[in-house]
Amino acid sequence: MSAMNRKKKIVVIGGGIAGISFGLLMNKGDYNLVICERETDVPTRGNAFLMHAEGFSILNILAKDSGGLVLPGKTIDTFILKRPDDSEIKFMKMEPWQCIKRKDIVDFLYSLVPEGMVKCNRQFSHFLYENEQAVAAVFKNGEVEYGDLFVGADGARSEVRQQLFGPTSFSPVEVREVVGIAVNPSLIKEKPATFQKYLSGEKGLSFGFIPTSEQELVWFMQFDVRLFQMDDESTQTLNSLCHQLLDGFPPVVKRVLNSSDFSNAYLWHARDFDILPSFHKNNIVLIGDAAHLALPFTSAGTTNALVDAHSLSKLLSTKDNIETALKYFYRDRSTAVKEHLDLGREIKEKFLRAPEVDVDEIKIPLIAHQTSKKKTAPKHKKVHLLYFTDPVCSTCWTIQPQLRKLRVEYADYLELEYCMGGLLPSWINYNKGIIKTKLDAFNYWKSLADSYDMPINPEVWEKDPLASSYPPAIAFKAAQMQDMDKAVIFLRRLSELLFLKGINITHRDVLLEEAYQAGLDISRMKRDLKEKAEKLFEEDLKLSMELSVEAFPTFIFTDRNDKTIRLKGYQNYEDLEKVMNVFIPGVRKKNMDHKLNKVFQKFHSLTTKEFAFLVNMDLEAAQKKLELMKNKGLIEAQHIFGKETMWKLIPEYMRAQKFSGEAG
Repeated sequence: MSAMNRKKKIVVIGGGIAGISFGLLMNKGDYNLVICERETDVPTRGNAFLMHAEGFSILNILAKDSGGLVLPGKTIDTFILKRPDDSEIKFMKMEPWQCIKRKDIVDFLYSLVPEGMVKCNRQFSHFLYENEQAVAAVFKNGEVEYGDLFVGADGARSEVRQQLFGPTSFSPVEVREVVGIAVNPSLIKEKPATFQKYLSGEKGLSFGFIPTSEQELVWFMQFDVRLFQMDDESTQTLNSLCHQLLDGFPPVVKRVLNSSDFSNAYLWHARDFDILPSFHKNNIVLIGDAAHLALPFTSAGTTNALVDAHSLSKLLSTKDNIETALKYFYRDRSTAVKEHLDLGREIKEKFLRAPEVDVDEIKIPLIAHQTSKKKTAPKHKKVHLLYFTDPVCSTCWTIQPQLRKLRVEYADYLELEYCMGGLLPSWINYNKGIIKTKLDAFNYWKSLADSYDMPINPEVWEKDPLASSYPPAIAFKAAQMQDMDKAVIFLRRLSELLFLKGINITHRDVLLEEAYQAGLDISRMKRDLKEKAEKLFEEDLKLSMELSVEAFPTFIFTDRNDKTIRLKGYQNYEDLEKVMNVFIPGVRKKNMDHKLNKVFQKFHSLTTKEFAFLVNMDLEAAQKKLELMKNKGLIEAQHIFGKETMWKLIPEYMRAQKFSGEAG
């Protein structure tokens, strides 16, 4: 047992979401804990907010011991951004978020609080110190609470922060935000899981709305302070302000406003402050908005509060002493919150100079997953691999196990670039190898299914044959323009549709749906498909001709000295490894044998053959392991055709929802 597990007393100052969630997480350990709230009752002020799946999973940790409480809110998985004239700018699948009324989440958290843990009517005054360590918190009602560790969770205007670091230098208020709740079930039913936003291209003005349940939605209006001179913040003024500034927006905006009770609307003054040099001094630490405040453009506040609470509670339970835990807390959290701070400022800057901003420069007003790591400069000499492929190439499909393993084991050395080869321009005068007709393609794919462990469904060539491979190749180039990682996911999804489900992937609606599922912005894809992506595809075809690429796949390896090795067609993994060893003798590869769950975190869908190949198992052992992971609720099995199975990762947030029952 670590030294941190002695019976210590923790005093939390602030009974909002950060303070209560931290208290509940710490209450699972062997600690004395008291939460001091300045209000005389449960603090539920505020309307609603978006919470990232990462925050939702932390709530689920608390809910597990609650006796079956259902987590509040409604899952949101689509973002649509439009201009006031209703023209579409962005349409994309989001990482899942939960839209929750503040009162609902506070009530949920307080329902888990043990009797006597929260003491209300305690407005913080100052600390008492001995030998530079705080020994007690003093409150303005004269009460004193002694403790070993003090946690400041008293919000954006934190008195604890001011006493630790002096007066806070807030950024100037250049944007204000009105937030309200509307009751409109019919409107929610039209797009039940969608965050809809309208953004002016002429001035700093936007309006968005998000369902919190089947009955209610939260809405917000953000505006440049120069657009409206505020004399007061009364209900009448806020009502007049919204209707005046949003005149000319689509009818749906008026539907939201007309179904709102403005007596419950709030006016927020958007401001932030620079990242602090530390989140603690001695035995006093800050969490949530007290530690860091981002502009509302990122919807980061609540998720950050929960992640702070979870991170700090975990560190206090595992590190040998308080000082070490608090240092690690700053190290673990400061980078992510600074990224959110920077993102909020970037979005604000573009918001304020709306007429100058190209639509492709507009950022999604949401944070990404917080535990993702920033890409760092390579430590080792890289090898460049120019990979010529085609969405319709069956050999490119059968070689997926080798290509995926190469990407995993040599990730520190290998830079992979995809190039579309244009395998099937059309069937007119088509004459490549043994395939000359659609029937030839059917028979060839059927023979491959008997020769390789990678499943192939040839039915597409009978039911709905592809006329060309160009449309999905051009769509891949459009995806590349947005995000290379998502483009690879997109290409994989197309491959699974074609080779496993026998679906024609040249249809525009199929391409757009798979782009959406891969997390790409399909509004931008529609724009780019018209011209930009075609030009990029033509450049790929030109490069293929210049390098005399005639077979797919073709691998062209090049090192920094321009030494080149070319391989074409189906390759055994040993042949690919030999090339890496030629360029980097004695190269040390990564091995995933002992991290089986990491395989599905890297590749969210796998055939049995791919999984077996990646973790160095035979097919029978791999099948047993996959069944075990399925029984644990980590992955799901999707039967594709015959006895073949595709295994897919069940995201953590979905496992959480299955446990608690999805709200909304």
